[in-house]
This record gives sequence, C-alpha cells and structure tokens, in this order.
Amino acid sequence: MAFLNLFDFKQKVNYKTEVLAGFTVAMTMIPESLSFAILAGLSPLTGLYAAFLMGLITAVLGGRPGMVSGGAGATVVVLIALMQSHGVEYVFAAVALAGLFQVTVGVFKLAKFIRLVPQSVMYGFVNGLAVIIFMAQIKQFTTTGATGTSWLTGTPLWTMLALVALTVAVVIVLPKITKAVPASLVAIIVVFLVVLGFGIETKTVKDIASISGSLPPFHIPMVPFSFDTLKIIFPYSLVMAGVGLIESLLTLNIVDEITGTRGRGNKECVAQGTANVFNGFFTGMGGCAMIAQSFVNLSAGSRARLSAIIGSITILIVILVGAPIIERVPMAALVGVMVMVAIGTFEWTSLRIINKMPKPDVIVGILVAIITVWLHNLALAVLIGVIISALVFAWESAKRIRARKYIDEKGVKHYEIFGPLFFGSVATFLEKFDVSNDPAEVIIDFKESRITDMSAIEALNKLTERYHRSGKKLHLRHLSADCRALIKNAESVIDVNVIEDPEYKVMAD
Repeated sequence: MAFLNLFDFKQKVNYKTEVLAGFTVAMTMIPESLSFAILAGLSPLTGLYAAFLMGLITAVLGGRPGMVSGGAGATVVVLIALMQSHGVEYVFAAVALAGLFQVTVGVFKLAKFIRLVPQSVMYGFVNGLAVIIFMAQIKQFTTTGATGTSWLTGTPLWTMLALVALTVAVVIVLPKITKAVPASLVAIIVVFLVVLGFGIETKTVKDIASISGSLPPFHIPMVPFSFDTLKIIFPYSLVMAGVGLIESLLTLNIVDEITGTRGRGNKECVAQGTANVFNGFFTGMGGCAMIAQSFVNLSAGSRARLSAIIGSITILIVILVGAPIIERVPMAALVGVMVMVAIGTFEWTSLRIINKMPKPDVIVGILVAIITVWLHNLALAVLIGVIISALVFAWESAKRIRARKYIDEKGVKHYEIFGPLFFGSVATFLEKFDVSNDPAEVIIDFKESRITDMSAIEALNKLTERYHRSGKKLHLRHLSADCRALIKNAESVIDVNVIEDPEYKVMAD
C-alpha cells in the first residue's frame, strides 16, 4: 500500500473497482490500438507497445487520475504520410521529438490556453468524437476476402448483431442490479462464454492481428542525426504534439466535469511528452489521452490512477503470455461496449438546449462536429471552432462601443466611452467624434472602457492628429494602469495628454 501512495493516491481507493476497471479498459484498448497501427501501416505490436507505454507512464506521472492514454488514432493519423514516404524509423524519431515539444509546453505552463476553448466547441468536439467511435464499430460488420472487403450477410451478420445486442443489454441492465463489478467487463465475459459454450462462429480479436510478442525493446531510431532529418520530421512532430495535447487537455477537462475535481494540465503535458519520448525509443507509435477509454474507465467506477496502471500492465501480460486467450474474445463484445461508450460520450444535453443557445454557438458546435467526423482531425476541428468563436466575439464586442457626449460649464466637451476599444471597434469609435464642430478642448473619458491593442492606440493617434490640425486640444481621462502602460510604450507614435484623477479608481482587471 505504501508503494501505491507514491503515485499520489490521496483519495480513498476502492481497489477491487480499480482492478476490474483496468481489465475492462485493457479489453477495449487492445483492438483499437491494433486497428490504428494497421491503418498507419505499422506493426500491430507497435500499437500495443504504445498502449502499454502511454497508459503506464501517464498513469504514474499524469495530472489527471482516472484518465486513460494509449495509442490514439488522432495522433497516428498525422504520421501516416511520414510512414509512407520515409518509413518506420522516421516515425519513431518524429514521435520522440513530439514528446519533447509536449514536455516543453508543460514546463513553461502553457496548458492554460486550453481555457480559450468555448463550450460550444467542446460540445461539437465530444459529439463528433461520439459519432467517430460509433462509425468505427460499423467496420466490424465487414469481412475481407479474395475479392476485397464486403459486408457481412446471412448467419454471420445476424450472429454479430445478436452478440452486440447481448453485450449492450448486459451493460444497460447489470448496473440496475449491482454496481459491484464493471458492467462492460461482465458483458465481455458473458459474450465470450456464450460463444465458447455454444461453439458459435464469429469474428474474434485474432481476425484483426496476432498480438503475441516480447517486452518493448530499446531502440534508437535509425535515422541520420542531421539538420535534413530534422526538417523532415519537424512538421509532423509539431502537428502530432499539438493534436495530442489538444485531445488530452480537452479529455482532462471533460473528466474534471464528470468527477467534480480538477486535474493539473501542465503536469499532464509533461507526462504525455515523457510517454511519447519513451515510445520513440521503445518502438511505440505514440499517442495521447483516449476519451472513449477514459469514459469506459469512469463508467466502471474508477477515480484513481490504479485502474490505468492495471490496464497497461494487463496489455503487457497479454503481449507476453495471454495472447492465445485474448485473441479468442469475440469482436462483437468489444463492439457492443464501444457502442455504449459512444452513446455515453454524446452530449445529449446539447440537443435539449440547442434552441436556447445563441445561433453562432449552435453553428460553431455543428461545424466542429462535422469537421471532426469528416476529417477525423480533432485538432483542426477545435482550432477552427476557436477561431470562429473568437471572430464572433470580436464582432459582437465591436458593436457594443458607444459614447455619451456633453459640454460642461467651462465649455469643455466630454466623450464618455462605453465598451472596449480594440481592432474591431476602432472604426465605430472614430465615427463618434465631430472634430470640426467640437470646442477648443475635448476630453475622452475611459472610465467605462479600455484601450486594448495597437489598433486602438493608432486610432487615438489619428484622432489626435485631426484635433491638432484643427487647433484643438485632446485629453484622455480615467485610463487603467495597463492602458496607461500601452500609451507610454507607444509614445513614439502617439501624442496625447493623459489627465490623472487621483481620487477616481480607474477600471482594472
């Protein structure tokens, strides 16, 4: 027990639940890791090694107990082109370099930028991912023969459907009876025993690939250590690092919401990077957090690191000695579990409140989901969603700027500005002023506004020049400390008078 406490087990741990959840996670991770490795043209063992290394290292070092990492498709897809053009050794080198990028992000505490992802983008990301998980299971209803790939028909089809339905039924019904054991694991065992007991012919894990092997071997990527090699792998590593961190940090946020606790994003970045560096030197294909397996883990009752550790060790045991048994597990059982994961992943709340959400948010959420499903590029989908959301926010903020005008008893005209002054609102801001008809002295009051960027400073510079040419004086009043700093830094390009009001507390952060 003292050994387990080294892994940050500060909360009370239900060891039975954690162990059973770990077995369930391993069962769902094995076929997915195999599928992604084969998709990228890599050895099946490369995928399993990634599942073992990512799962173990991130479980021990990561910033989010309960989250599961492995050989994820989001990161593997990035490397397919590199595999086809330069081979597996360059892939290993790119994975290791991507890990270094991720460690750097964590060390410099840049994970906070995930807060810039709006809720509408999160909805689209999760819903799109749920569709991807579901659609990936449809492929299991196909068979590959001499004439190519075709859909199952007749008895094999109905057998597959019946076994999937049995799995789904167990997952749904068992928690109503007892939650002592994970429903997903029980479902896999039940279907396995039914197929074994009745001698039913159906697709098994072995039909995907053999999973028997040895310990991950230490292997320095056989690539020239030169600038030319760096030029080749750099873009792939950078994209892989970004994709992996985006998916991992979004998964971390979702797990935070489910568990009502808060993970440590920067620590998770370092853990993800460390795991990928090890992958590069131990023949793994790399990866990131796996949202589907994380949901399986959480739905099985796990809330600690132990389940992910057990899951990764289980995968290693399967590689070493357990392959003959696991290879006989029916794919229908795993398909049924993943179908339920897809249903649980989908944010059904987003459908119920869609008529109450702002239209731009609805459009962004749908667009992110479509891009996620269409391109299978989670990072690109999130990036586009964030950019569109930012542009919408800028547009809406730009429309809010307004001015209240009056002339005091001394004949000085005041412009009280409301709303932020930034690149999107400067045009409207400049239209508020009547330079030709204004008196000799004008004060712009920013007590309800802020100067936020260089575009705002340039707008003030243009306004100053217009009043100067008309022989009039322009003053700024009630600037916050950061606004005054911006003005001071831009003294070489702007000449305005700032009136200090020591009795008035200016607007600050």
